[in-house]
Amino acid sequence: MIDHNILSQVVFKVSTSQGSGTCFYLKNENIFVSNFHVVDGAHEVAIEDVNKNRFLAKVVMVNPQIDIAFLRTEESFENLPALSFDPEMVMNSGEQIYVAGFPFGMPFTVTDGTVSAVNQLMDGKYYLQTDAAVNPGNSGGPMFNSNGNVVAITTSKFTQADNMGFGIPVKQLAEELKSLQDMHGKDFTVKCNSCSTLIHEQTEYCPNCGNTIDSKLFDKAILTDLAVFCEKAINGIGINPVLARRGYEFWEFYKGSSFIRAFVYNYNYLYITSPINVLPKQNLEPLFRYLLSASAIEPLKLGVYNSEVYVSYRIAIADAFSQEADTVMQQISQLASKADELDNYLAETFDCPLSEYSKKSA
Repeated sequence: MIDHNILSQVVFKVSTSQGSGTCFYLKNENIFVSNFHVVDGAHEVAIEDVNKNRFLAKVVMVNPQIDIAFLRTEESFENLPALSFDPEMVMNSGEQIYVAGFPFGMPFTVTDGTVSAVNQLMDGKYYLQTDAAVNPGNSGGPMFNSNGNVVAITTSKFTQADNMGFGIPVKQLAEELKSLQDMHGKDFTVKCNSCSTLIHEQTEYCPNCGNTIDSKLFDKAILTDLAVFCEKAINGIGINPVLARRGYEFWEFYKGSSFIRAFVYNYNYLYITSPINVLPKQNLEPLFRYLLSASAIEPLKLGVYNSEVYVSYRIAIADAFSQEADTVMQQISQLASKADELDNYLAETFDCPLSEYSKKSA
């Protein structure tokens, strides 16, 4: 039977400035596997394990035609279990199949279903088709059989497919892995789908066979002016902004024990907010008096929503590009530090449990 504990250890979330997806670790090759469309426009990404530990990973090879990407990191994952797969394994229609990943950026999930078609022809390529639930965010994750063997790489790029999921057969993955021996270091490379040459520099044609190469594949996604501003502020806090990226103009990171989220609201406002504590079961009056009188942290605000205590800071986006820009950056830094102080203060003074989002080990 499939071991969900093993799956949760080797399947990671991938986050970029454009969105999120999934990848999985192949121990024998010391490589992470994902879809090209998950990391398109990124040379560095954040990968996150099921315990929310984040690591910086470099995109070292992409093959857009096959929709496969390989990632590497400086971290050691030698203690993780090894996944197995057989390139010659043949699935049959009606067999049980499992899809592991982070749909819509949500926590790790495993869904199951059956194989609908073994060689479904889509856009000139063959895919494994299943009725298992596959959603945006699952892309780049693994599909397993009932014995826990990887049988395909999930891809959800076919957005018009209703109640159907597709996977790139593991045989194709095995072909792409042969390129690892030709890779040097951790430089970004594009694989020519015609002759399999690994191309390290921006070009319009393969230097080996002359096949047309989209030179834009080497370009990094351009950040908006607001994203540049926010990432400068995050970097000033001591956080690598690449590790904080969670999508388009959206960031999440920890400062000590506190979980910080930055996002755009209603197109006009930038919110920096942190859920720090949960309301206690009793003796609420002293806490509410404190929350209502906490003028010392202005312009930061304390509030309660759905029994969760938040510290927040809201600015008009225009202020980030005015003479107040430096002050705004200081306030963002202050919120991160204050959240890390306040959660402990409220826990000790008013018996407020830490938020479920808090990092308990910090």
